[in-house]
Amino acid sequence: MEKRILGRTNFEVSSVGIGGIPIQRVGKEEAIGIIREALNQGMNFIDTARAYLASEELIGHALEELGRDKFILATKSMARTYDGIKEEFHTSLKLLKTDYIDLYQFHNVKSKEDYEKIMGEGGAYQAVKDLQAKGLIKEIGISCHTVDVLEIAVESDMFSTIQFPYNAIEKQGEPIFQRAKEKNIGVIIMKPLAGGAISNGEAAVRFILENPNISVVIPGMDSVKQVNENARPGIDGRSLNDEERKLLEEEAGTLGQEFCRRCGYCGPCSVGIDIPTNFIVDGYFTRYNLEDWARSRYESMAVNAKDCIECGQCEPRCPYNLPIIDMLKKVASHY
Repeated sequence: MEKRILGRTNFEVSSVGIGGIPIQRVGKEEAIGIIREALNQGMNFIDTARAYLASEELIGHALEELGRDKFILATKSMARTYDGIKEEFHTSLKLLKTDYIDLYQFHNVKSKEDYEKIMGEGGAYQAVKDLQAKGLIKEIGISCHTVDVLEIAVESDMFSTIQFPYNAIEKQGEPIFQRAKEKNIGVIIMKPLAGGAISNGEAAVRFILENPNISVVIPGMDSVKQVNENARPGIDGRSLNDEERKLLEEEAGTLGQEFCRRCGYCGPCSVGIDIPTNFIVDGYFTRYNLEDWARSRYESMAVNAKDCIECGQCEPRCPYNLPIIDMLKKVASHY
């Protein structure tokens, strides 16, 4: 596996790392097996978060069995206050079965106001600096989905890394990645498959690794098969061929910008709609010519898009500011 230096952290990380969201869907032994295979394939970077439900706990079991020293471990918190982030940090330490975190990140910083709360008096940044001074955190990073916040973070020189979506559809971060490289800030790429909207995962990862400003890409994996598929681009180092590039660009062109990345931040729905799954199923209806299969899946849900009561709780939670209510109406109209 190719290794790259993660900016000013000087951590030598695998070019393909482990994204920790989907591992929460598997059991303990399966999670250990997935991370064991990732290690066998040369992956040494793991990214998770307090918000990823059972992810930290499952990863903690794997670290205990495989060896904490074999990995560069990153986690994140949505807390914005001094006391709040300290509490979350110590919960992460316990679940991950470790006594330090290599990279601790502020998770999903959505707006300038959010950023200012973190960085201001009594904010979470000071707490993380205090934890760093005690040797409990080695480096500090930030994760966000908006270019405005990313630009501020890069120019502040307060962070060793940034984490941002990047794929064949979402390329808005490219100029900032270059600026980050100039400032020796590590660049971590999330959503490499645009939340599963891109069907060819291997091509999607190859596209990202072609960018010399990227330090590590972290596709989510919940099976050994996915580990092996995602590892290949980091092992053989091959660029996309013309046919792969054409197919990737064609698929990206069908999606536009208004699509669900399956992060799940919109939930829980007040009436129990599994919002991402409704959008996934509808993608098979609209993009992949599987209307009968999509219809049977949609109709088998106890609650689906037609049951939306337009309460509006989901939309402020979406890091992409998607018009979820209108999108659900569109889904319902297809059935």
